[in-house]
Order: sequence, then C-alpha cells, then structure tokens
Amino acid sequence: MIEASSSEGVVVLQGVEKWYGDVQALTSVSLTVHEGEAAVIIGPSGSGKSTLIRVINALEPFQQGSVIVGGIDLRAGDRRSVDAVRRQVGMVFQQFNLFPHLTALENVALAPRRVLRQSKSEANERGAALLERVGLGAHKDKQPNQLSGGEQQRVAIARALAMQPRVLLFDEPTSALDPEMVNEVLLVIQELATGGTTMIVVTHEMGFAASVADRIIFMDKGVIVEQGDPRRIFSEPSEKRTRTFLASVLGGLYEAPTLGVEDNNDDQVGESRDKPHS
Repeated sequence: MIEASSSEGVVVLQGVEKWYGDVQALTSVSLTVHEGEAAVIIGPSGSGKSTLIRVINALEPFQQGSVIVGGIDLRAGDRRSVDAVRRQVGMVFQQFNLFPHLTALENVALAPRRVLRQSKSEANERGAALLERVGLGAHKDKQPNQLSGGEQQRVAIARALAMQPRVLLFDEPTSALDPEMVNEVLLVIQELATGGTTMIVVTHEMGFAASVADRIIFMDKGVIVEQGDPRRIFSEPSEKRTRTFLASVLGGLYEAPTLGVEDNNDDQVGESRDKPHS
C-alpha cells in the first residue's frame, strides 16, 4: 500500500486514463476535491461521469495517471490499498442494493459490525440514529419490500454514512426513483452537503446541482470540459459544449442557480427520469 500526501485534497486525480477495450472512457482527467466540498458532476449520458467515481472507489481499474484518496495511492492496485480506500469512501448507487432479508436497521448496522468490528449494540445504536437523520427512524424494523423506492435509497445513504466515510460518492441516486420520490432523497443529500460532508455527486438534476454544489464539473466524452462556481457555470459557461448541453436540458434558460430542490419536478430542470449509462 502506497501512502501519499493528501494535503491538496481528500480526492486527487492526475492525468487519469481509462479504457474499455478500444473505447477510451476517461482522457487525462485531473481533479481535486477538498475536505467539506460538494462537487457535482453533470454531463450527457456516456460522458464518463459514473466511470470516474467508480475509479475513485476502486470499482474500476485505470490504465494511466494517479488516484489518491485520503492519502492512499491507488496506482499500486494492491488489495491493501483498495481496502484502505474503500474504508474511507461511502458509495450510494443508482440501485439501492439492500439485503432483502434484513431490516432497514440490520442493513445499516451490518458493515460496521463486520468491517469496523463494532459491537452489535454500538452498531445498532448508531444505525438507529442515522435512520432518524434520514427521516426513517419509525421504519427501522421494516424490510426493503415494505419501503418505497425513496425510503430504500435513504436507507442506502444511512448505510454509507454508518461506515464514517471521509467522502461520499453518489452515482445518480435518484435515477431509479419515481418522480414523486426524487425530492425526499435530494433533500437528505442537500442536508449532508450543508453540514459539510465531503461528496462527489453525479446527477442529471440541474436544479439540485445548482443548489447543493460548491463546484460544478461538466464532463463530455471522458473529458472534464469545464468546472467552476455553479452560478457562473449555469449563467455564463465558458465553453460552447457546456452552453449546448445546458440549453438542451434547461430549454435554453440559464436559471438553474435560482432553483431549489423543490423545483426538481419541473421538466425543464432535469433529465433524471432517464437512467444514464455513464
């Protein structure tokens, strides 16, 4: 396991290249995410957004460049490095991936018991508190099939938080939800961002992106085209490709910075009802 200086940021990527056979998914991607920052990645489907965060969590190998998470350098690719990074990273996927035979509380408490070696009482106590935090305290004894999609995703968020991660990764956390359930999940993520949780969020919800992000990162064809303050990106993007993308998803109206989470059902705001394959 290679330890590296993380003084620059919690997550530091330099010149990352990722290939799937003859297809290049990431091209010279460099990115630094700092402690307490909410970085939101937007872009068309197939732009490499999900691949990028999967590389950060060592779910995908990369061919060139460096990825340092919490001071651990993934270039070595050894099991110890991967395990050390995953102990610092919480991941919330498009699908909820809950164990169907366990209750909400058991789903949240399982990993802390097995990985962090917490006692059953300690893991259950913290799990119950986290379920309260995401608004599901009264549902802790229900199994996933007794919960709505939005509630299951909130359990998944609590499960990620239970590992006390240094950074949270969200891969289109609302794309598998019915429209009326989107807002309840986005509100939880917004609360976490407001509380200073370090996070990288891939989303098609433009109003949410504008309201929650400290920084917007626009990707296309495996490249970071542009990044910066949300108000600038949405009102005065520098790159033509960014302007074209925002015009397509916002109907040509750069008003996203004024939109709150409650506006996410507006068809002009996002294309999140389509499941992306980044």
